[in-house]
Amino acid sequence: MKCHLYFCRMKLLNKKLILVIASMGIFVEALDIAIINLALPKIEKDLGLTNDSSYKLQSVYVLIYGCFLILGGKLSDFMGRKTVFIWGAIIFLLTSLGAGLSQTYHALLLFRTLQGLGAALIMPSAFSIVNYYFTASRERSRAIGIFGSFAATGSAAGLSVGGIIASYLGWSWVFLINVPILLIVIVIAYLYLENDEKSHSKLPDIPAAIALVAAMLSLTWATELLSKPAENRLKIAGFLLLLVVTSLYLYKRLKTQPIPLLDLKVLALPSLRKGNTLFILLGALFTGYLFLMSFLIQQNFHFSAAESGFIMMPFNVLSILIGRFGLPVLSRRIPAKTIALLGASSMLAGTLSLVAAVYYQSLFFLLAGGSLIAGIGMTLCFTGYSVIAMEKVPTEQLGVSGSLTTTAYFVGGGIGLPVVSMFMSNTAGEWNGRPILVLCAIALGSITLLSFPNSLLFSRNERLAD
Repeated sequence: MKCHLYFCRMKLLNKKLILVIASMGIFVEALDIAIINLALPKIEKDLGLTNDSSYKLQSVYVLIYGCFLILGGKLSDFMGRKTVFIWGAIIFLLTSLGAGLSQTYHALLLFRTLQGLGAALIMPSAFSIVNYYFTASRERSRAIGIFGSFAATGSAAGLSVGGIIASYLGWSWVFLINVPILLIVIVIAYLYLENDEKSHSKLPDIPAAIALVAAMLSLTWATELLSKPAENRLKIAGFLLLLVVTSLYLYKRLKTQPIPLLDLKVLALPSLRKGNTLFILLGALFTGYLFLMSFLIQQNFHFSAAESGFIMMPFNVLSILIGRFGLPVLSRRIPAKTIALLGASSMLAGTLSLVAAVYYQSLFFLLAGGSLIAGIGMTLCFTGYSVIAMEKVPTEQLGVSGSLTTTAYFVGGGIGLPVVSMFMSNTAGEWNGRPILVLCAIALGSITLLSFPNSLLFSRNERLAD
């Protein structure tokens, strides 16, 4: 009897340890999206960059992450969750080390790109690990809640911690901080995760995955070149041609393969299309906000990176508190569309407040804008948009549909950053308020899309099915 209790306790302890390890993997991935922002002015100064160059350090990570997420999920099913998780963590560790030791912009950009690839392997495999080890309904819900809270905490903490680390330790440590954490994660994952069983899944459709990545990258690169259309017209035309060719090839593969990379029937759902469009807009808005806020608070209001980190910490705490205590109450009382509209309206109010902050040089409007966007709007939008995207999706397609919404968010960030950067000064240390107006337009577009009645968004067949 005592022996049985001992093994039960050890099994429970191991499961908790596994949950922490999977959650720490997603924590580091989420942390790295935000942590670089307040360090960017210091990176610009040390490496002699312009605003136009520094934004690519953020956009390339977000874009590669989004482009490879679906393939990462498919590889996790084929190669095994433990294998993909450990290899993703190793790639992230090595590229974090390389980024921290980089002495040139191009080396840093290369390692930042490969970090995005590592993150795209960690995220779906970590989620698969949680679902594999926690099978009972209530147990799984609690585990996923803890897993999600680590991601939210990583995103929330990154912006504040990045400024503090960059000020006291140097910008290299916003990358090097990942190394000891991931080393512990890799060792414990290797020791405690069950070895992967032989997979019965077929190899993912690699040509379709390559076409998907090429289409996303060509769209982003064409968008970046629009800042100087006359000088880059041939390159823009070339990337747009590549976008058309790869998109047509991808569509053909999805339609003809017995086990396609994505199910076209799911992609045809109007509710999922609407949700993915909203996530693209959200990714563009919030990633743009994180990037712009780091320059606004340091260059317009002349706070140091450390002071900026401390100032922005309350926004992050507010976001965590709303997600933990406010959303459960709202979800029981009002529908998801109303939550989404409240979030989008908060985003719009926040961007307008930032415009006022630049115009009046007012710290009050700056803090109000940050609270409305990072503290309230992001939390409400992410929840509301998720429900809208998934409400019509069949149960057996929830996994790939969830990957699609996450991909849409990060691709939005990858496209939104170059669009925002078009309106920034190309000189380091100079900044203006025009990019915030772009964020205002994105927020207004989200509200407009949410306001469309269902009769204009759902097909006749879907309405009849309802």
